Amino acid sequence: MTKTYLPPQDTLEQKWYVIDAADQRLGRLATEIAMILRGKNKPIYTPHMDTGDFVVVINADKVAVTGRKPSQKLYRRHSGRPGGMKTETFNQLQARIPERIIEKAVKGMLPKNTLGRKLFTKLKVYAGSDHPHAAQKPEILTINTIPGGQK
Repeated sequence: MTKTYLPPQDTLEQKWYVIDAADQRLGRLATEIAMILRGKNKPIYTPHMDTGDFVVVINADKVAVTGRKPSQKLYRRHSGRPGGMKTETFNQLQARIPERIIEKAVKGMLPKNTLGRKLFTKLKVYAGSDHPHAAQKPEILTINTIPGGQK
């Protein structure tokens, strides 16, 4: 009889990573962040448990998209009132709240349940290059994406 594997809870160590988003493609960056938050880069990955790490993203205001997405990609939000739909383009949102672009991209790649909401709290995004998480001794993580598509 096979049993469901459960990683040991007392030895589960969660690391902190810093990722520089400057000149990175939004989608490729978001998939890597979601994999780390979910814990899929570890051998102890368990789908129904939080085995992931913390991720701090800096320079969110310098994230890049290709083609005509800066002027055509739309971000929508609704106030809950009749006629309360607001839309913004990528450029407008990047000028106003650059952190929200990465947050929305990563949140869409996480599970839509309680676990996903818990994982999302482990993502910290900052527009500039400064962050207040130096006490956690975060490890710098480089994501090398070649514009041609291969890693």
